[in-house]
Amino acid sequence: MSEEYLVGVKFKREGKVYYFHDAGIPLQKDDHVIVETDNGTVFGTIVAERELASARGRTGAHKPILRKATDEDLQIQAENQVMEREARRFCVEKVTQRDLPMKIVDVEYLFDRGKVVFYFTAENRVDFRELIKDLVQRFKTRIELRQIGARQETRMIKGMGICGREVCCATMLHNLDRVSVKMAKEQSMSLNPEKISGLCGRLMCCLAFEYETYLGMKKDMPKCGKFIQMDNTRAKVVRHSVLKGEITVAMENGEERTVKVADL
Repeated sequence: MSEEYLVGVKFKREGKVYYFHDAGIPLQKDDHVIVETDNGTVFGTIVAERELASARGRTGAHKPILRKATDEDLQIQAENQVMEREARRFCVEKVTQRDLPMKIVDVEYLFDRGKVVFYFTAENRVDFRELIKDLVQRFKTRIELRQIGARQETRMIKGMGICGREVCCATMLHNLDRVSVKMAKEQSMSLNPEKISGLCGRLMCCLAFEYETYLGMKKDMPKCGKFIQMDNTRAKVVRHSVLKGEITVAMENGEERTVKVADL
């Protein structure tokens, strides 16, 4: 049996990448496609071009691309986006009327309009049974209320990070990896929460994205606090400048020197 060729598909610009069998359809990056998922028919965009499943290490069966989006499909998707905005407005209104402790972040219509998903945040559990009734009565379709975390909320809302660029989670990052304080330490970042936290109030995603690169660059650097031999005397490593490939050492006479690791 011939091996599958897969393409990467996103359903939302800031969402995850899902892989589908290309079904022999000639597809390029940024093409719009219609796919079948466990939740129903969905409109997506190609973000990763055709590649053997084995190259991705993705074994097992994958659902096929149903078709490349037609002009009619594009019109339906545009109409769905208008309906999403109306559904969000209606839901926010009902949440306010019922004084529910929740915040509606986004709304998603499945392509075939068989279900509407309302994404929300809340500090605690929310009894939204009456809200569900309001939504079913208004939209006459399946309703799902899906609670998300602070990082997912920021990914949907977007915004500018402290670096002056749009937040990584909404642009370049496909998945939200776990971030730890250890990653900040390895990158010599200040442990002041205000300086290493993103718009979501959690540790910045870029700490995880750049972590492996920093580990690789620091691999041949003597650790801070270690003693090395320089000019026939001992010197203590006091600072790293990882991106420059340099370390600063304190000589026994108190003098500080900055040297290239490659020259040691």
